Amino acid sequence: MFFKHIEHRAQFEVVNNAGASAILMASRALCTTAKDATDYQKVYSTLLQEAKSKVILHWPGEAFDPYLHGYWGSTDIPTAMETVLSIIEANIDKVDGIKISLLEAKWEIELRRRLAQSVKLYTGDDFNFGELIAEDGERFSHALLGIFDPIAPVAAHALVALANGEHQRYQEIIQPTVHLSREIFCAPTRYYKAGIVFLAWLNGYQDHFSMLGGMQSARSLSQYCKIFRLADQAGALIQPELAILNA
Repeated sequence: MFFKHIEHRAQFEVVNNAGASAILMASRALCTTAKDATDYQKVYSTLLQEAKSKVILHWPGEAFDPYLHGYWGSTDIPTAMETVLSIIEANIDKVDGIKISLLEAKWEIELRRRLAQSVKLYTGDDFNFGELIAEDGERFSHALLGIFDPIAPVAAHALVALANGEHQRYQEIIQPTVHLSREIFCAPTRYYKAGIVFLAWLNGYQDHFSMLGGMQSARSLSQYCKIFRLADQAGALIQPELAILNA
């Protein structure tokens, strides 16, 4: 099998040449053409060995992109996990970490437990990030989440509390944002961007609520009303008066 990853490779080289660190996103083309786990191992090892600095891998679930169904060569998550672990272990000096977005905390915890100490786990779990960021006595996940865009000021306060060892305060601040995130990223999860842009509009970061392809219509009026209420409860409405005016 020859994977035509010219564009993927070209983008990777641009990042390398700029002196930056790359996030190696999952590839629809690879998912379509790969026959089995061996193809993933060959392609990723080739790309990683060309890296000039450590790379972050990404394992998004099909909830975010149905075209990535069966990524890593299997629809069975434990089997897929073995493949990604083998890739990381074979290229340990080239991998900074991996972002996982399967929206099931148990798989992230299992993968995190099995990673070498030098490899970070970046959580992309917008349903369970509150517990995953907090240390479980052994390890913790680093936050690399889409929801952190609209909740940035609130998340910052939560992370300060966590860094200061104020775990109860951290939970008090972060849990309302988890409820908000679960609504924004509810199925069909791939339409989460509508909720993100909705909050950007409410907070005055843009003067309209229009999206390419009319994606703003992907969520119902009742869902937007619920997002508004949850955002208010989470403290994610930076200027409540403006938000009310826009709404």
